[in-house]
Amino acid sequence: MKKHKKRKLDIAVISDVHLGTFGCRATELHNYLKTINPKILILNGDIIDIWQFNKRYFPKPHMKIIKQLMNFITSGTKVYYITGNHDEMLRRFKGFRLGSFEIVNKVVLDIDGKKGWFFHGDVFDVTMQHSKWLAKLGGMGYDFLILINTIVNWVSHKMGFGRLSFSKKIKNSVKSAIKFINDFETTAADIAINEGYDYVVCGHIHQPEIRVIETDKGTTTYLNSGDWIENLTALEYKNNNWSLYEYEKDEIAKNIHLNYSVKDLELVSSEHNSSELFSELLKEFNIKTQ
Repeated sequence: MKKHKKRKLDIAVISDVHLGTFGCRATELHNYLKTINPKILILNGDIIDIWQFNKRYFPKPHMKIIKQLMNFITSGTKVYYITGNHDEMLRRFKGFRLGSFEIVNKVVLDIDGKKGWFFHGDVFDVTMQHSKWLAKLGGMGYDFLILINTIVNWVSHKMGFGRLSFSKKIKNSVKSAIKFINDFETTAADIAINEGYDYVVCGHIHQPEIRVIETDKGTTTYLNSGDWIENLTALEYKNNNWSLYEYEKDEIAKNIHLNYSVKDLELVSSEHNSSELFSELLKEFNIKTQ
């Protein structure tokens, strides 16, 4: 496999990976991560989908993402894990630090003299605040829809056709229906302007976006990193500039062949207990037990 020089970034932001679900595009994300060398990596929520997590389904390509993130941590990249709604159980560990890794609910950074406010975004979701059971039901339905779409796209690929995106269209229409009280982007921007933030960076709604929002109280730049299920997008900051990364336009990442063997594609054994997994984690960080 031909090696490519990694792109140096000041900040990279990914969100809504949903590891542990059928719709997760782990191989594509792994390809992307292998092409970048960020000073700061922000995991902006829903990285591991604890809602849908099933120990019988966590294939090795998904585990490779975890190992790649560990590589970033051990190599000195500052990694913030911002909790989201699908990994909300991690919120009880807010403030946990290990080396350059930290679990938080939000991050405020000084970015070349400007203030950036990073958070997942489910705090603005009315269905999350008042009808959590309904949101979870919708999440499971969406996950099933993604599974169907994945199968359809596999068949489409075998027949020589392009990818279909009906799940994306259906999901977008549902999201617009349940956002009737407050528009997500406007709400985020309004608060950011009131608090004096130059950038407000979210995930959650799976809609990649960079746009300046101006009100009678001021101006802010709203950014959304999208997702790694349908859009395959991330946010990158370098040379005083934010840009939206799109995997489908990255020929270098798309041409990385990880050459997974049949063994690699096997599921992680459900017989692995928590102590074994923790032992593996210690090995990744070169931590020795007495």
